[in-house]
Amino acid sequence: MRILVVGGGGREHALCWAISGSPLCTKLYCAPGNAGIAQVAECIDDVGAEDIPGQVALARRLKIDFVVIAPDAPLVAGMADAFAEAGIKAWGPSKAAARLEGSKSFTKELCRANDIPTAAYERFTEVAPAEAYVRTQGVPIVIKADGLAAGKGVIIAETVDQAVEAVRDMLSGNRFGAAGASVVIEEFMQGEEASFFALTDGEHVLPLVGAQDHKRAFDGDTGPNTGGMGAYSPAPIFDAAMQQRTMDEIVLPTVRALARAGTPFKGVLYAGLMIDAKGPRLVEYNCRFGDPETQVLMMRLKSDLVPALLASAEGGLKHLDLRWSPDAAITVIMATRGYPDSYPKGSEIRGLAEAAKVEGVQIFHAGTKAGPDGKILANGGRVLNVSAMGRTVEEARARAYRAVDLIDWPEGFYRKDIAWRALK
Repeated sequence: MRILVVGGGGREHALCWAISGSPLCTKLYCAPGNAGIAQVAECIDDVGAEDIPGQVALARRLKIDFVVIAPDAPLVAGMADAFAEAGIKAWGPSKAAARLEGSKSFTKELCRANDIPTAAYERFTEVAPAEAYVRTQGVPIVIKADGLAAGKGVIIAETVDQAVEAVRDMLSGNRFGAAGASVVIEEFMQGEEASFFALTDGEHVLPLVGAQDHKRAFDGDTGPNTGGMGAYSPAPIFDAAMQQRTMDEIVLPTVRALARAGTPFKGVLYAGLMIDAKGPRLVEYNCRFGDPETQVLMMRLKSDLVPALLASAEGGLKHLDLRWSPDAAITVIMATRGYPDSYPKGSEIRGLAEAAKVEGVQIFHAGTKAGPDGKILANGGRVLNVSAMGRTVEEARARAYRAVDLIDWPEGFYRKDIAWRALK
C-alpha cells in the first residue's frame, strides 16, 4: 500500500516509524513532515496538515491507497469526510464524531445524557454569568476553552481572581479566538491522571494500553499547562481492573451513544482520565492519538500497526488483537525555552547521532527542520521526544536521560522528573 500520514510532529514521527516497518507499506509519505520523519518517509513540506483540499489533491497525485490523519484540527474540520467524498480510504473520525474533541460542551452533554462519570460543569458564552458561577463554586476550579486551543486552553485556577481573569481572557479578550467563544467551567477533580487509548470501527472497540503524561512545564508538576512534557507506559495506577472499568463505564457507552446518533466514531478514542479511590472519571476526550503518549505506545507495540488502522477504518476490529511488550517505555520532551508562550526558532541542535546510540533509545522529532547545510534546527515549541525502552521504568528512564545529556542544545529545556509517579 502507498500510505500518506497527515501531520508533522512527534506523534506523526512515531506513527511513521511504526508504519514504515509494516510489510503492507510499500511507499510512505508524510505531509508536511519534519527533519526526523524524513528518515523514514518522503516528506511533502509544502502541504500543510490543515490544508484539506491540498491533502486530498496530494493523495490523488501520489495515488495513495490509505491516509492516516493524525492531528486534531483537520479531523475536527472534516478532513476524513473530504477523503471519503473523494473515494480515498482514510483513517480518522468524521467531523460529526470528532466533536468529541472539537467541543468540550458536546462531550460533557454526552456524558450527562449517558451517565458517564465526569466532573460537574456548566457552559457559558457571557462573562457576567460565568464570573458569578465561579464565585459561587469556589476554587480551585477549571476553565476550559470549548474548542481546540493546541493543548493550551485549560486553566486550573487556584484563586477566584485567576478564574475570573481566565474567563475574561477567553470570552472577551479573544485569547483563543473562536475556540474560546464559549467556555466550560468544571469542578476541579482530585486524583491521578492517566491516558487510555482504544481503537474503534464505530461498533467494536479494541483497547490499547494506558500511559501517563506530564502536562505542566516544569519539575514537580509546576508551571503552565502544555501539550505534554513527557510520558511513560505502562502506568501503575492503570491496571487491568481499571482498564476494564474505563471500557465499561466510559468508552463503550460513548461508542454506543455516537452510533445511536448516526455518527459512528471510527478511529482512536483517547480518554483523558482522573482516577481516585472511586475509580475513573473522564477529564476529556481527544479524537486522535495523544502526543507524547503515541511515542511510548508505538515503542511498546509489537504487532503491525497498519492492519489495526485498516480494521478501524473499514470495520473488522472484532477479529483483531494486538501484542504489547511487557517492558516500559518513556519519552522526555525537549522544548524551546519560552514554551508554551512565545519562543524563538532556528537554533541548532547537535549531538543527536550520539544520543541515538544509547541502548533502547529512539529519538522522535516534533518541531525540527533541516537547515541548508544539513544541520538540524529547532522549528517549534516542543522539538524533540527522547524516548527509551527498558525492562523497568527505572531502566527506561535512565536510558532516556542519558541520551538527553548527550544532546547539545543550550536553547532547549526539559523536565528532569518524568515518570516520577511510577517511582514513588
